[in-house]
Amino acid sequence: MSVVAGIGWHLVGAASAAAFYAPYKKVQGWSWELMWSIGGLFSWVLMPWIVTSMLVPNLAEFYADIPLSTFAMLMFCGALWGIGNITYGLTMRYLGLSMGIGIAIGLNLAVGTLLPPIIKGKFGELMSSNGSTLTMLGIAVALVGIAIVTFAGNAKEKAMGQKAEEFNLRKGVTLAIICGIFSAGFAFGLDAAGPIRAQSEALGINYLYVAMPAYGFIMGGGAIVNFGFCIFNIVTKKEISIRHDISIGKSLLIRNLLFSAMGGIMWYLQFFFYGWGEASVPENLGYINWMLHMSGYVLFGGVIGLVMAEWKGVGTRPVRILILGLLVITAAANIVGMGMAV
Repeated sequence: MSVVAGIGWHLVGAASAAAFYAPYKKVQGWSWELMWSIGGLFSWVLMPWIVTSMLVPNLAEFYADIPLSTFAMLMFCGALWGIGNITYGLTMRYLGLSMGIGIAIGLNLAVGTLLPPIIKGKFGELMSSNGSTLTMLGIAVALVGIAIVTFAGNAKEKAMGQKAEEFNLRKGVTLAIICGIFSAGFAFGLDAAGPIRAQSEALGINYLYVAMPAYGFIMGGGAIVNFGFCIFNIVTKKEISIRHDISIGKSLLIRNLLFSAMGGIMWYLQFFFYGWGEASVPENLGYINWMLHMSGYVLFGGVIGLVMAEWKGVGTRPVRILILGLLVITAAANIVGMGMAV
């Protein structure tokens, strides 16, 4: 195990998460629901099971001794994560991008990092361990960095005259809280995947991949929620027509399929590399994995925004504030790294 490798792989996964929507922006002539479902098919169903089938020679035999309660918990946590995915989009609708990201991601980071050890009754033990002061300081600094990036985003929106589609503070904050708590369901699912990890280790699977046979069930729970939401919208909203979506012409149809698949695969890859990062972090500090992932998500989201000229024309002040926030988040990862090394 390597502290540097753990942080590095988490950052690779976070970069994939921050960039996953870029291919979706290339999709033309499709409803959001169809695009999201096609991408989700690759992200939540195909990729997890393709990877698992490459790791496990006999799936039925591998899962035979796993308690049914484990599968149920993984699916339940995945469903929570799926609800978080849906409410994330609604948060942006009612609060705008900057405020929505700040509240939702900040809560997601805090809940996904601290709640699992609290539920397991190990929080006191973690706080008395070597390096705990530095790691907790790193979490606090990451939250400060996210707040600064959020402030920069708010300044950008004002400079560009942007506002939420239907600004509603009460609805937006409520949804952001729901999103922040429920999106951490993936972290809870990984925490509940102990029996599958043990089975993977017994089979001799490389330590970087031991959690991945659990992904199909966690993501499966999320898939049920997301597919259900998309199907409900397709059935109830008259402006959505699947017949229209698939009659756009062969070349554009193939193009849309490829870009949707690419976006879905990139979304999956965040958790693929998350698994590598988690496996590289010492077990007694496992609670900081989610913090590294979520802070990296905000970090690379800001970097990608700068590279894609999304901040062009807003003036130097918002950009300076953004860069300060990104530097603070980078410092947080280094502080956590020092705490892990103690």
